Amino acid sequence: MQKILLLEDDGSLIDGLTYALKKNGFDIEVARTVKEAETLTAQQSDFDLFLFDVTLPDGNGFALCEKLRAAGSRIPLIFLTASDEEISVIRGLDCGGDDYITKPFKLGELCSRIRALLRRSHQRNTGENVLVSGNLTINLAESRVYLGREPAEFTGAEYRLLCLLLRNSGKVLTRSVILDRLWDGAGNFVDDNTLSVYVRRLREKIEKNPSKPEHLITVRGLGYQWKE
Repeated sequence: MQKILLLEDDGSLIDGLTYALKKNGFDIEVARTVKEAETLTAQQSDFDLFLFDVTLPDGNGFALCEKLRAAGSRIPLIFLTASDEEISVIRGLDCGGDDYITKPFKLGELCSRIRALLRRSHQRNTGENVLVSGNLTINLAESRVYLGREPAEFTGAEYRLLCLLLRNSGKVLTRSVILDRLWDGAGNFVDDNTLSVYVRRLREKIEKNPSKPEHLITVRGLGYQWKE
């Protein structure tokens, strides 16, 4: 059973989240203040995921995330934020958060985002060489992509972009981060306009309706996100 530390001070939200997450097979530990969360993270090292509210009575989740990352923690972390303003989202990602979800949210979406983040963390930690999302499979050892059982053809840059998105499934990747990661070390520069072309080509190859993508989602003002 995977263990989640929930940092939240809203009693009704705590009750609802605890019930829903336990029903979905998670073990939940609750902290209502930053100080309580600091104590729990110091005493226990077996958390699989952090679920942090941003505004707490004695501080905020951003500062605690920064402190945990500075101490070397790589445990996946999702922020629960009341604001979807760009500056708030960027602050959360820049301080070390892996994902964010805006209140009010659907519990089903939260559980889906948690599972996607835990899967990604497991792949990173175990060195798995296969990425899977729905009927899409990437064999990293062979550098091959399959849609169902059929092989699909991608250019080198399209392949790197697709791998980057799947490795960060559920996480918003800014355009600047993507452009930096797509630099292939051979001096082949990818600019902003070229990235838009790659995104459009990927959608044409993997989406049922490229004009209404279900997986490769544009996050306005930020970048792109892969949804399971």
